Amino acid sequence: MSVLNGHIHQVLQKVEGNVAFHTAMSTALPQPAPGTAPSSGPMKVSAEKLATAEITEIRQLDPFDVAQGWLRLALPAIVSMMRCVIAAVFLFPSIVAVAENTAPKFATANPSFGGFDVHSAQRFAKLALACVEKEYPNKISHVLNSDADVAPPRKLTPAYYGCYDWHSSVHGHWLLVKLIRTFPDASFARSARDALRKSLSAENLKQEATYLRGAGRASFERPYGLAWLFQLCAELREWDDEQAREMSANLRPLEEEAVERLKTWLPKLSHPVRIGEHDQTAFALGLMLDYARSTGNEAFAKLASDSAKKFFLADKDCPLNYEPSGEDFLSPCLGEADVMRRVLSPAEFAKWLKDFLPQIPAAPPQSERPTIDWLPIVVSPDPSDPKLAHLDGLNLSRAWMLEGIISALPADDLRRPALAGAADAHRRAGLTAVTGEHYEGGHWLGSFAVYLTTQRGIQRAK
Repeated sequence: MSVLNGHIHQVLQKVEGNVAFHTAMSTALPQPAPGTAPSSGPMKVSAEKLATAEITEIRQLDPFDVAQGWLRLALPAIVSMMRCVIAAVFLFPSIVAVAENTAPKFATANPSFGGFDVHSAQRFAKLALACVEKEYPNKISHVLNSDADVAPPRKLTPAYYGCYDWHSSVHGHWLLVKLIRTFPDASFARSARDALRKSLSAENLKQEATYLRGAGRASFERPYGLAWLFQLCAELREWDDEQAREMSANLRPLEEEAVERLKTWLPKLSHPVRIGEHDQTAFALGLMLDYARSTGNEAFAKLASDSAKKFFLADKDCPLNYEPSGEDFLSPCLGEADVMRRVLSPAEFAKWLKDFLPQIPAAPPQSERPTIDWLPIVVSPDPSDPKLAHLDGLNLSRAWMLEGIISALPADDLRRPALAGAADAHRRAGLTAVTGEHYEGGHWLGSFAVYLTTQRGIQRAK
């Protein structure tokens, strides 16, 4: 792949039998989406956006070398056209980029990228509406006590049977509530309200509470799914809306059962679970704290805060270079820092973070470009694989955890530029991957994108 004047060009090869066909594409990629440009034609790709194309090296080449490269690649039939290309190369700076599955050597910040507006909300709402009533495929976590427990998902958990699994259905409903609250007059609002009204009925949620209390289900969706349930409950309580108050009341039996479940479990948890998937203790504690503080449940907030300090206060030198594992969607190190900034004062947190993550670069005051090499973005090798697609979510969760860490540091902390640069790069890569092309990622990545772009965790921690 070569990049000339910000345009990506390709030479394609197709093999049929023993014959190889070569085509030099004269049209630059990518093309603008319909309605986003004044006319058809190539789009320029800025250096920072090359991160999403998995660019690992950006070098300024001598114009003559670039011209020679094009001459070697082009078809003999277009050799005569290369004189024009050579002339253009001498007139404009050119770069060549080499693509691999790692992060770029640099990226520049652009705060406007990934902004949350009604158009973004429409895209994320579409993903949630497409799955909250989609029963199959379905990955249930279901303990059978007898033949009577054999039933389809819509019978077992009638409110949260869609979106592939229970916890994704829960945060899919949170996503719809958040979007309606933010854009009450958007075109998707009526459909979203109807979907919420159908799912979160008193009858459905009574059955959900009964299911949670069932024999052998003490660990059901603990802690990840229950933590997301708290986000839904808190969002509804904060929304001054008649339908929201009705749904919040309907949720109360399930909410109370979930709180009691975790109040029983946390004191018995002898060690934190330090993985990058659903069972991670740190991420769940952060959501529990935000919920407890939002709803005024001081006893539950104290339990979550004390648990975080018990597990993490003495930690030092987190092995960030061990991350990520191949199926992570949460960062163990950043997740721990993100919950500790909720329970320590800014001065205490700044000191704790220095011992816990000494890898974070401290930029000198005169530095203009923060480094992001200390925490490269990740790329899913196969977004259609339900486990490998987790890495797309890791970029999103890292971004909001990095932003949360920044929010708790003093304004003059020299680590802020490096943290902000890494957050920006992960935000870009993460939001670009939320396409809905594959249901394996589409059923949950929208919620992660909205949690990031609305800064839900940062707002709740204040």
